[in-house]
Amino acid sequence: MLTGLLRARLRDLHLYASLLFGALFVLAGLTGVPLAWMHELDAALNPALLHSRQAEGLPAAAPTPVQVQAALDKLSAMPGYGKPTQLMLPHAADEVYVAWYRQPRKDKGAFATDVSRQVMLDRHSLQVLGERNWGEFGVSRPLLMPSLFHLHRYLFAGEVGKTVIGISGLFLTITSLLGLALWWPKHTLASLGKALTVRGKVTSRQFNYSSHRAAGFLMTPVLAVLGFSGLAMNLPEWVRPVVGAVATLEPNAKPANGPAEGRQPISVSAALEAAQQHLPQARLSRVALGSAKAPYEIRMRQPGEVREGDGSTRVSVDAFSGAVLRVRDPLKSAAGDTFFNWQYPLHTGEAFGLPGRVLVSVSGLAPLFFMVTGLVLWLGRRAMQRKARAAALAVAAPATIRHTAAA
Repeated sequence: MLTGLLRARLRDLHLYASLLFGALFVLAGLTGVPLAWMHELDAALNPALLHSRQAEGLPAAAPTPVQVQAALDKLSAMPGYGKPTQLMLPHAADEVYVAWYRQPRKDKGAFATDVSRQVMLDRHSLQVLGERNWGEFGVSRPLLMPSLFHLHRYLFAGEVGKTVIGISGLFLTITSLLGLALWWPKHTLASLGKALTVRGKVTSRQFNYSSHRAAGFLMTPVLAVLGFSGLAMNLPEWVRPVVGAVATLEPNAKPANGPAEGRQPISVSAALEAAQQHLPQARLSRVALGSAKAPYEIRMRQPGEVREGDGSTRVSVDAFSGAVLRVRDPLKSAAGDTFFNWQYPLHTGEAFGLPGRVLVSVSGLAPLFFMVTGLVLWLGRRAMQRKARAAALAVAAPATIRHTAAA
């Protein structure tokens, strides 16, 4: 049970943090609602761009290393395309290859947004279906979902926006926990029932207070997790030392190729085969192309991983020798790495399947609700304080006049 003074201090902290970051909470929440269904919505908005035209009746399966090599060779030989920096691999029969081409930055400042050219290739015919610039703002069908993503994570302000969003995630966690502390009722069933009951007319202060309090209790666990996971993903360098102090973390240094010794780089199919031989049960999902300076980085998904889609398994393959340099296996990770592997699935809700994604979608509307009801309560309290001061002055004025006259 909080004392009156402590409750007042916590309420002020809750209020000022909400006023300072409230607009960011609302923006992140509202953009997060469609992003919980990003791939489905993106594919529905852009069927000609993100759907293969020869998929009917075919089973879902990742392409083989030889098929990936054929797709890469096709792009590399086409004028205007060439070798991409990364290739996202399809899984469903109607999905497509997505080739990424890193674009040179025109503005290299801290507010600059990275833009990558995405080229979509039909997985069956190897026909180019179209392209778009990932990171370019727009409300057209091809750019809508990428724009929402960059607004949600970067505010279209580069590393500065990424830092601001990360800090706002920290404050979302803090304000959620402060709200829970303020909600905490007396240890009686009557007090608990009152704390969870919405009362009064919709336009009344009582309704705004009781609904803000009850909904806050229900949403606190979800919002606190969403805030912290956003912090951990945007500013891992802030979180890693804390996690590393209580749990084991694998070294985070990037692997490097061994000596070239006059050899030519191996093919992408050879790199993918090396990764598959190491983890034959895993599905290939993405490959960052190797070079003289960097090894192949291959993303895979193993059965049983908490992360859907691309998965969290990563295999680094030497671009010259084909040796497996490092394996990031989420099913065998140290405790600290397991903690980080859970952050993205928790943030999107996919850790708990369809119910989790629905819950995250609903919770995205919660900051707007809390902002509206909180502002109504705050403005109402300020109005009452002004009236009280005016009444006190009105009472004090005659006494002052009488004292002056008597003098």
